[in-house]
Amino acid sequence: MPSFNGAVLTIAYAKNTVYVGGDFTAAIVNGKPVARGRLAAIDARTGALLPWAPPADGRVKALVVSGTSIYLAGDFATVAGGKRDSLARVDAASGALHSTFKHSIAGRPLAAFAAHGRLYVGGTITAVDGQARGRLAAFSLSSGKLDARWQPTADDQVETIAAGGGRVYVGGRFKKINNRSGYGRLAALDPAGATIVPTFKPQPPVITYALAVTGDAVYTAHGGQGGRITRFTPEGALKWSAAFDGDAQAVTVLGDTVYAGGHFDRACSTARTAAQGVCVDGSDNRIKLAALSVADGHLLDWTADANGVEGVLALASSAKLGAVAMGGSFTTVEGRQQKRFAQFS
Repeated sequence: MPSFNGAVLTIAYAKNTVYVGGDFTAAIVNGKPVARGRLAAIDARTGALLPWAPPADGRVKALVVSGTSIYLAGDFATVAGGKRDSLARVDAASGALHSTFKHSIAGRPLAAFAAHGRLYVGGTITAVDGQARGRLAAFSLSSGKLDARWQPTADDQVETIAAGGGRVYVGGRFKKINNRSGYGRLAALDPAGATIVPTFKPQPPVITYALAVTGDAVYTAHGGQGGRITRFTPEGALKWSAAFDGDAQAVTVLGDTVYAGGHFDRACSTARTAAQGVCVDGSDNRIKLAALSVADGHLLDWTADANGVEGVLALASSAKLGAVAMGGSFTTVEGRQQKRFAQFS
């Protein structure tokens, strides 16, 4: 696998290709830099850097695959030679910019997810094309137009979006959704009308950084006084919670394993943490990356220690390939130099 000269912030699999976005301006292949403007594609089977390389002039924070298109969200003003204000659509094969998807964004998009015929976007967004939005917006995948029906409001930043089970899940710093209390930091919304799903009311006490949704569970990554990975039922009941001595910033699920990434160094033996995230009841070394049992959240023996202050910022998995990929600001994995991106079988 190639390395990168800047942080990898988002990862998405599509068949045998893994797409990455972030802050980098070059991929490192066999020790030599190859220009890549914050976007790159890799053959997930061989590790070869692919020629797909639409350049963005600023950070790519979220990357979503939908059919033959890749949707991008971030801090950029141009992509593939065309002007785009924080959102763009490019061809998954050629990298060419699509002319039909062009919008003016007030605020920063930080998260995106494609489902139910829509691209859902969240962040600090306050308006799209001059129309007010409350940190969340949706666009038609077929026409590219702003969706007039889906207009939920959050009172603070949205960090992550995922969909499953006929719902759209949103997480972040917010305390209210649609001006309603009791759904802070994690909520489920109707995918068409944006009404709150009232039965899903987990109310985590700290920020939600990342989400992974399966058929029978919602997995979340949290910050706070020690990070946490939690599993909720679709009804909002807490199944288990695993604690770390630093923020959990990414989560993905593959088979019967939940993978957690963040800037932690230890996995706590129980869910109890003290000031500065110190594990109260003992701990095991797990540096920036850990694996947990889907069933009960217990820590697995698998280790793949990384380094860095921020550590792991993005995770993705492919059931087809049986692979998990991680991105972030690390420079070593398992004691070997591997900068900011790695894949595990």
